[in-house]
Amino acid sequence: MTRILVVDDDEQVRSMLRLTLERAGFDVTEAADGLEAVRAHRRTPADLVITDIVMPEMEGIETIRELRRERPDLPIIAISGGGQIAPEGYLQVAGKIGASRTFTKPVDRSELLDAVRELAAGAPARRV
Repeated sequence: MTRILVVDDDEQVRSMLRLTLERAGFDVTEAADGLEAVRAHRRTPADLVITDIVMPEMEGIETIRELRRERPDLPIIAISGGGQIAPEGYLQVAGKIGASRTFTKPVDRSELLDAVRELAAGAPARRV
C-alpha cells in the first residue's frame, strides 16, 4: 500500500486530504508543518508527499528541498492558497526546486487523486 505524508498547517485541509486519500486506498500520515514532516519521513519514509507551501516552523519550499536532499526520487505534490503573493508564484518556485506536481487551493480532489495515482504507479516525476 502506498504511504502518503500530508503536510499542511490547516487541520481541516489535512483532514480532507487524509479522508480523500484513505477512501482511495492509501495509507496516510499527517504533519502540521515542514519540520514535523521531515522528522516523520525520517522515522517512517513516505512513498509520496503532499505539502502546503505557506506554513510556520519550516515552510513548504524548505521542506521540499530537505526531502529532495534525502531522497531525490521522492514524488512531491505542492499545494498552496497563496500568502503574501498569489499561489501560482509559490507553486512556480516549488516546481523549480523539485515538486513533481502543483495545485492551487482549493484543490480539486479528482485531479489530485489522478496525480497521486500516476505518481504512485511510478510515472516520471515531471516538473511543472
